[in-house]
Amino acid sequence: MIKQIFSDMDGTLLNDRGVISDMNIQTIKSCNIPFTLVSARSPIEMFDTIDVLGLTNTQIAFNGGLIYKRHGNSIDKISEDFLDSRVVENITLQMRQQFEDISLSLYTDEKWYTDKIDSGIKLETSLTFHEPEVVKYPEFFKNVDEDIYKIMFIANSISEMTTIIKALDDLHLTGVSIQQSGNNYLEITSDKAKKSAGIAYIQKLNHLEKSEMAAFGDGHNDIPMLKMTGTSIIMENATKEVKKYATHITKTNQQDGVSFGIMNFIK
Repeated sequence: MIKQIFSDMDGTLLNDRGVISDMNIQTIKSCNIPFTLVSARSPIEMFDTIDVLGLTNTQIAFNGGLIYKRHGNSIDKISEDFLDSRVVENITLQMRQQFEDISLSLYTDEKWYTDKIDSGIKLETSLTFHEPEVVKYPEFFKNVDEDIYKIMFIANSISEMTTIIKALDDLHLTGVSIQQSGNNYLEITSDKAKKSAGIAYIQKLNHLEKSEMAAFGDGHNDIPMLKMTGTSIIMENATKEVKKYATHITKTNQQDGVSFGIMNFIK
């Protein structure tokens, strides 16, 4: 019997407009199984979905970099793994020097920073319903005293993404995890931040067996999570590589795939 469900958000639980459907809401609420969001998003970008689902249990942000519970308009941190401040500054300044036009964002547990509003930032705003605070590099690093959990790049094309990945590789970075999400997003977190770490925490907390956990996902960064659970339900819109880890394939994120998966594959 499944006693805990984990779900990615973008490309999985949410549709392509960044919204959770009424059918998904209804099914999740009526199944009476604890439900945890496991996302690359920051906590504040998860709040709307947490609220509409009425979730009060543990949630996982920044690909496992922050495990927390919602507490009003703030969070109670349970576990955190943020980036080294010197590494953040090095990546940001080096990459901005090489790529003047690329979308580059920094995330704390409560804020989203960028140095310019471009098409990538506008797209992200439309999906998360949040707007960044515009700052100037390198001045930002002289004053910031907040921990940075994620650096995010948004590429305009596959070729640009390839160039970004190559440039990051040339920096010979240590202590970081670099993961691509879809064709356009590249996210850098601590190498200790893994979705599987969040799953392991909740598994231990609630004394769960692998067979008692199910997970929904669509992206490469979901694979560690999917491997941790006995039931791995993968979206039809996922890549072939991710589908290799499926015990079940459900409908797309545009077709209420999470709802369909719960009703047909979770018992």
